[in-house]
Amino acid sequence: MKEKKKAKEATAVPVAATAAMVTARVLVVDASLPNRRLIREALTAFLNCEVDDAATAEHACERALQREYVLFIFAICLPDMSGTLLDRVLARIYPRLHTGTHTAPPVIFLVRGEDATAYHEISRDARVRGSVPLPLNLDTLMNITSNLLPART
Repeated sequence: MKEKKKAKEATAVPVAATAAMVTARVLVVDASLPNRRLIREALTAFLNCEVDDAATAEHACERALQREYVLFIFAICLPDMSGTLLDRVLARIYPRLHTGTHTAPPVIFLVRGEDATAYHEISRDARVRGSVPLPLNLDTLMNITSNLLPART
């Protein structure tokens, strides 16, 4: 009887803990509100994640300093700073502010045709997981993120 009670208690706690751990948080940074909304809707519909978004690099830095993320999605062209520079800044700051992390999360870049050279230069970084062409290609986005985020059950 005691074993059954212990078994019920043991299974109840990890289920709640794993449910909290499975929900991943993603930071999307793009000046385009429609792009940010489409990305949020696509990711939250098919993957178990929460999405925060920002229109500028300044707001993205504030959010990244406040919360822990498992994935960054940055447009290369932002109004106040390039997405590649934002990635470099957060790669240096992020692990120092969030205890228990050794590196910043992986990053996916939103790339326009004219941004191909800038993306090619940064694509060799180990944290860069790929790029999504703009106008937004949702198939490419879902293919890349499905390997990085847990599926919705």
